[in-house]
Amino acid sequence: MLLQRRLLCTQVPKRSIHPTHHQNSNLNNKKWAIKQVTKSNFAEALEEIKTHIFNSDFIAVSLQKTGAFSSPWQKVLPFDTAEVAYLKAKYAAERYQVLQFAVCPLSVKSSKIIAHPYNFHLFPRDELKMGMPSYSFFCQSSYLTAMAREGFDFNACIYDGISYLSRAQELAAKDRTGNPLPRSYMKPSQSPTVYSVADSMFVDRIKSRIKIWKSTCQDSEKKTEDDLISTLRKIVSGGEVFGSRPSLSIDICSERQVQLILEMLHEFTDLVPLLVPAKGGGSQAIRVVLTSSNEDKNVFEKELQLMEEEHNMQVRGFREVVDLISTSQKPVVAHNAINEFAFIHSKFIAPLPSTVDEFRSSLCSVFSHIVDVNHLMREIGPLNKVNNLPAAILYLKRRFTRPLHMEIPQHIDGDEVRVHGRDVLRISELFAKLCLILRIVPESPEADYSTSSSTLECYANVFNPCFISSSDLLDDDVNISTEKTRRISVANLVFLWGFRGMMSARKLKSLLKGSHEVFSGEIDVRLADRNCAIVVFWAPGFAERFLEVMNSGGTNCEPIKDMISEGLRAACYRTYKRVCELSIWEPSLADALEKALEEASDLPEANSEEELPAICWDNDELTNLDDL
Repeated sequence: MLLQRRLLCTQVPKRSIHPTHHQNSNLNNKKWAIKQVTKSNFAEALEEIKTHIFNSDFIAVSLQKTGAFSSPWQKVLPFDTAEVAYLKAKYAAERYQVLQFAVCPLSVKSSKIIAHPYNFHLFPRDELKMGMPSYSFFCQSSYLTAMAREGFDFNACIYDGISYLSRAQELAAKDRTGNPLPRSYMKPSQSPTVYSVADSMFVDRIKSRIKIWKSTCQDSEKKTEDDLISTLRKIVSGGEVFGSRPSLSIDICSERQVQLILEMLHEFTDLVPLLVPAKGGGSQAIRVVLTSSNEDKNVFEKELQLMEEEHNMQVRGFREVVDLISTSQKPVVAHNAINEFAFIHSKFIAPLPSTVDEFRSSLCSVFSHIVDVNHLMREIGPLNKVNNLPAAILYLKRRFTRPLHMEIPQHIDGDEVRVHGRDVLRISELFAKLCLILRIVPESPEADYSTSSSTLECYANVFNPCFISSSDLLDDDVNISTEKTRRISVANLVFLWGFRGMMSARKLKSLLKGSHEVFSGEIDVRLADRNCAIVVFWAPGFAERFLEVMNSGGTNCEPIKDMISEGLRAACYRTYKRVCELSIWEPSLADALEKALEEASDLPEANSEEELPAICWDNDELTNLDDL
């Protein structure tokens, strides 16, 4: 291995990157170069990508994280329902960090892709010295090693990575900074129509104070006074200075007083109000700034606008890019969308909600159309078993010979020609190819894009790991036309563990076949991890009967009784779901199921009449689980 010993100072020689990659893949040569963006060139790149985002038809995204799943069963698996898949993605997103975020605005016209790829290097840094977003996060050595092999510079990431705050963190930061904020930050409210006696007395007192302060400021400009006298005059009048302009701070005790003061200040055309937030939330004062003329007032308001933009840039950081994507309302394309967007929601929007429905609702309020290329791949029969971008692209190139040319107009310096973020180009290429095959995008540059956009909607915002078909897109009841894939209710799935030694699925199935009459019908057995298996009962009601036999200790069934005495345990799909709901993320699924069963007595009993969702069971796709 040609990695240098100091991982955080990785500078891998060019020869360490396999030369075959350069020879056989377009993704590594200069015409596929990706602009690398750090803190030092972020402002420039932000202006560039803003134009590209709003001029493009789609936006592809890809994330490089510090880890994903610590155990095989914690991955999103084919037998997971949408709710279980989300809980797994939520766990990973809250545990690991995003170090690279690749964004590629693209347009597809006939057989041509116009792409503008950017790879943003991120690091959560406490820019505002407020403890946000510098929280601890986990790393997996395999992920860091893979990044190091590609020449990723961890020192540059830490020192020059772009920081950010989520939308929720930004709101908290504004409340805690205590800095005066421009009028645009003030919450609009209806003008009070009815004044109480206390309201009138308060307004009259503040108005009188402002008039005295203004008079003092204007007199001091006309008179030449000793510095000591001028200072004493300011102390008596309560005056301060905001930049080079006189200002007055008015303490307030309620939002009602804020409304009263703002309404009263309409009478003074030369005053500009600023809101001073309280560190614990709410408002603590209104600072009134005196301008010398209408021209000076316009200049000051422009200065405030620039201050606001600089403040936003410092607070939001990379989230400016996420907000641009959101504002554009362009379809966002990803691979394994539920995993990617769980990270995006957690890091850049708000803490993840507890259920997949809340997650979908929250996410769709930010991104109107999210398209997972996995769902498009399901429409092409042989690709429904492929979950690897290079393999999928290679298959399409061999079977569909129509050429697809990618053009990257932007100029990239030689130092920026790196492989970081190349998956976003793979996603772009795969998406464009699939769209042409499935006739989702216009065939010619002159064709109307609106019709293809409506066609794409049927693939958007689907977060179910099961196979998806355009003819049936319900999350809990999906289907696909393939001979080896069958729909099955999760009520017919049983998890088994505690069987003897390292037993294969085939051997376990053979052992179960002769143990009880429920196994006389059609069953399938697959391994979820090394110590836990999944048994599918294709005959309705047989799974429930088997669980009853297990709960009775194998009464009237000696083979089952003997296996139970040797440690055999069983649980239904509800227990597996409860594992994820209770965040019992043990390395072994068997241990996690045991803990869930122990805690089940403290939870209300599940409704036995509750309708359980269906999944699509595919023997070929689950075969690889036996190799764990």
